[in-house]
Amino acid sequence: MEIAEFWTICAANSIVLEPEQLQALERYVRELRYWNERVNLISRKDIEHLYERHILHSLAALKYVEFPPRARCVDIGTGAGLPGIPIAIARPDLHMLLVESVAKKARLVAMFAAHTGLRHLQVKRARIEELSSSPQYRSAFDIALARAVAPLPTLLQWAEPLLKPTGKLVAYKGGDLQAELQEAHARFPTLRSTVHDIRLYGAPWFEENQKRLVVCEFVPQPATSA
Repeated sequence: MEIAEFWTICAANSIVLEPEQLQALERYVRELRYWNERVNLISRKDIEHLYERHILHSLAALKYVEFPPRARCVDIGTGAGLPGIPIAIARPDLHMLLVESVAKKARLVAMFAAHTGLRHLQVKRARIEELSSSPQYRSAFDIALARAVAPLPTLLQWAEPLLKPTGKLVAYKGGDLQAELQEAHARFPTLRSTVHDIRLYGAPWFEENQKRLVVCEFVPQPATSA
């Protein structure tokens, strides 16, 4: 997929990108391709499909999820900077923290992030469990993002301490989710989940491969009278 086709598909799906944002995404893709030859950041078989299977996939959340203006977001296990960097480029008002535990990957992602020039895009090398126990990050985020990291119940266990009471976990998933959803709801009785099948005009790959977004919220329980 070339950049012009990518931009057209984004526009057709109400994902608006200005020329400077396209340029920032192009630079990120070039750097990702270069460094993926040296450090295994993404699957080698996907390297020729970066725009569709990684950048567009990351941005799909903007079609299905409302990101409040200037929302604080955390990308759990960002890996190569996905989905956090593309979303931060498309929505520069967001405060995005990319969390990665592997030192080599964290250093590269920090370089990618610095080259975007975005002031509110930061990288932290840490295990997500460490953030959950830190007062600085507890109940600090409006949105938690996770792409190809862990089963849904585990993601919820990590995300719950980090989210504000009104916060949401956005999990990028695929295939049959019934077992994961059943276990998640059993472990978190106040959980409310919504599954979005990713359907993007001009990009049938998402439907063909059953790509989905699972949006999770913790619904406060009504107070009981004594």
